[in-house]
Amino acid sequence: MSHVAVAVIAVIIAASVFDYTNGFHDAANAIATSVSTRALTPRAGLLMAAVGNFVGAHLGGNVAATVGSGLVALPVGLPSLGVVLAGVIGAIAWNLITWRLGIPSSSSHALFGGLVGATLAATQFGVAGEVHWSKIVDKVLVPMVVSPLVGFTLGGLLMLAIMWGFRRGHPGKLNRGFRWAQTVSAAAMSVGHGMQDAAKTMGIIVLALYTGGYQSSSTHVPGWVFWSSATVLALGTYSGGWRIIRTLGRKVIDLDPPAGFAAETVAAGVLFTTSRLGLPISTTHTITTAILGVGATKHLSAVRWGIAGNIVTAWVLTFPAAALMATFAYVLLRPFF
Repeated sequence: MSHVAVAVIAVIIAASVFDYTNGFHDAANAIATSVSTRALTPRAGLLMAAVGNFVGAHLGGNVAATVGSGLVALPVGLPSLGVVLAGVIGAIAWNLITWRLGIPSSSSHALFGGLVGATLAATQFGVAGEVHWSKIVDKVLVPMVVSPLVGFTLGGLLMLAIMWGFRRGHPGKLNRGFRWAQTVSAAAMSVGHGMQDAAKTMGIIVLALYTGGYQSSSTHVPGWVFWSSATVLALGTYSGGWRIIRTLGRKVIDLDPPAGFAAETVAAGVLFTTSRLGLPISTTHTITTAILGVGATKHLSAVRWGIAGNIVTAWVLTFPAAALMATFAYVLLRPFF
């Protein structure tokens, strides 16, 4: 077996590990609100999230094409595979650190930061490569800022509409009804998460196949890549990331079923829209800010802003921290590539 083939396999394995960590790291995105309001039991919620992720993964081709070809340019050859591998390792490291701390950071931006950091490091060692900064700004940084604002605003508006529309309803009956409605909104959130996050792993595998010379297109996603990425993400999701589920579901704000339904519905809508546009946004940012927007409609003190501030700090640090870890990984891996 050639060195290039071994390197491609190594990247695929690393991408699958990232996919798995993404699943248990971001399981909270889909089910934290439903579990906290007791609309779903934890295990039933995880099973539904896993199935939704699997289904959504097959609908994320546009995002996969953006990740595979739109963010960095690497020539075909063994050195480029070292860059991709280092980028994925940097993302995995940051995912594990934030999972251990129970912080719902963005797996997506960890991956993008890792790719950028590894590419920049490689250019210092004479490896040809280029970061498409204009596309990083347009397709990553701008959506990174806009999607949380949209999530916060729409979450608040939908919650206000629910509060006004059901202002004369009996609280007990409303809670029972919205628990059922949350089953649907959580399922939609799970599909949206699959559309976004499995697609990012697909993009990495496609990038590896392209730089390894195994396919001529940097945007075509083979069928087996869809199936493998979907399966691994679903398995990771079902394993559960309880630390982050507790943070999102209970520590930021105490949610009731109508609030949970509002947050999930808004987040799912944003994920579906951006996936169709091929914009790789963070599901974590979107659902977290939707929860904050919903909570702020009641009274500002309902949101534990100190914890929310810690989460936002982790968001800001994610891209550069993953880039730094990927740089270290590249320095260690460089002798093999």
